[in-house]
Amino acid sequence: MTMNLIYKSIIEAIIQNIDIGIHVVDDKGTTVIYNQAMGDMEGLQINDVVGNRLLDMFPSLTAETSTLYRVLNTKKPILNTRQTYLNKHGKQIKTINSTIPIMLTASKYGALEVAKDITREQELSKRVEYLQHELATKDLEDDKLRGYTFKSLMGEDDKFQSSISIAKKAANSVSTVLIFGETGTGKELFAQSIHNESNRADKPFIAQNCAALPESLLEGILFGTVKGSFTGAINRPGLFEQASGGTLLLDEINSMGLQLQAKLLRVLQEGYVRRVGGLNEIPLDVRIIATTNEDPLDLVQKGLLRKDLYYRLNVITLNIPTLRERKKDIPTLVEHFIKKYNVRLNKDVWYLSNDVKEAFLHYNWPGNVRELENLIEGAMNMINKEHIIKPEHFSYEIYNKMFSNIQNTYSIKMEDNKSLDDVLEQVERSLISDALSACDGNISKSAEKLGVKRQTLQHKLKKYGMLKEE
Repeated sequence: MTMNLIYKSIIEAIIQNIDIGIHVVDDKGTTVIYNQAMGDMEGLQINDVVGNRLLDMFPSLTAETSTLYRVLNTKKPILNTRQTYLNKHGKQIKTINSTIPIMLTASKYGALEVAKDITREQELSKRVEYLQHELATKDLEDDKLRGYTFKSLMGEDDKFQSSISIAKKAANSVSTVLIFGETGTGKELFAQSIHNESNRADKPFIAQNCAALPESLLEGILFGTVKGSFTGAINRPGLFEQASGGTLLLDEINSMGLQLQAKLLRVLQEGYVRRVGGLNEIPLDVRIIATTNEDPLDLVQKGLLRKDLYYRLNVITLNIPTLRERKKDIPTLVEHFIKKYNVRLNKDVWYLSNDVKEAFLHYNWPGNVRELENLIEGAMNMINKEHIIKPEHFSYEIYNKMFSNIQNTYSIKMEDNKSLDDVLEQVERSLISDALSACDGNISKSAEKLGVKRQTLQHKLKKYGMLKEE
């Protein structure tokens, strides 16, 4: 093989494997070279384009609007020019082109165009603009953003109360807070409570889920953009600027790419932000609260969270216990959710049946408090005029998962801290609860089922705090 053939083979391999589009036409405007990247960009097959006239393949172009034709006619290069056109199938293509004349023979010139697809960049730019506009104009008095305080956090569990105590101390500080808790434990509720009990309560509270956006988009959302920094970019403040004087919650920060974590670390250390593509340094006064749904140290060991960023964020640590660790709070939470959805769904539900109570106490709750709330809401949607949530009010999947192994029996077991009267009271309450459940809350029918007078049952309901107040 001669050197010319070797060079030709190498050039052809480069042209077909490079990720930049290449299109060459002869002096008649007929395509002689067209690579795979250009075909992918324009939605055409190489064999369909090579050998055909350019304007036949792209009918939306003319000799005046086509950069290739203009270079053929003027013999002058056109560099870094945007072009929007349609292929023969009507697909819109947006590119940035550099087009230059090339000598084919001593007397004939053709034109070579190198193109980069900017369709996706423009889409991302529009999304950045839209999201930034939404955040800039969002009503910060919205109850969903400003409604949670420490009074919203319900539970008597020691670990949970300890977390609330630490959070209240954090509210009096300006230091960064790192909150760790499984999905559904209430991390954002704690973050909002800290903000709303702090001296920044009258300033913005802005939350951003770092897992919700690609890194290229998230960077512009966080730090802002400068016009011309990338295709379609405009002057927009980022979340750091929008949260000025207030609090910025970075949810699931471990989902942020390591490169962006490094840029975030610089902002936190230096106390100013530079917009994407900008040169000006903008001073910051923002309190940062970050959350993870996995143990931060495990994330550091896995390489998902930068060690230096972890130490920068981990000034005040808040660990929220799971629902399975504080099951004694389930009755309180259930009561709250029943009241909440009685109002929203126009229901008159009183409490859970004994079977549901037992199932709830034995369940592992992988979705934590959020899962509990969703189950209560779902069950109450299935209730018509009944007053008690029973196993049949849950979906087939939930029923099999939670109730299939629960037997409607009572095992009497003396515990060290319970007297005989306590055990008998527990059994009596369970029997009454089951009777009410079976009779859909009807006291007369329940009394008949239990073999007692209606007045006797009412007395016991009042004694055990089970009598519904009118």
